[in-house]
Amino acid sequence: MNRLVSRLLALLLVAVVGLTGCSAGSNLTGDYRQDTLALVSSLREAIELPEGTPEKMDAQAEAKTRIDNFFSLYRRDSSVSSLPSFTTMHTALDALAGHYRSYGNRPLSNKLKTRLEQEFKQVEMAVQRGR
Repeated sequence: MNRLVSRLLALLLVAVVGLTGCSAGSNLTGDYRQDTLALVSSLREAIELPEGTPEKMDAQAEAKTRIDNFFSLYRRDSSVSSLPSFTTMHTALDALAGHYRSYGNRPLSNKLKTRLEQEFKQVEMAVQRGR
């Protein structure tokens, strides 16, 4: 009887971890276009917050998580990874994530902000065209 109960409990645990544990609280829908536009919008908000505020620190932490989740979901999807919007988004996210990881508390330079905004606009246009 104990053996049966332990196997059922193990099976239940595997099912719960398999169904919920892998999502990691991601707010991605699986729809590339919708997820890309939502990520661009949230990153713009994070970039524009005033420096040195607690909201800015929280937004940066959230941005790092969202970037990682976005890459985890779409990097290996060949139907998405070959799109021009994805490659441009990848470039922008690499630049922003690199800054956050290397210079966490330092503000973004105006040059980087301008570059990110330009790339975000290119991504939005490409996504709207279905590319």
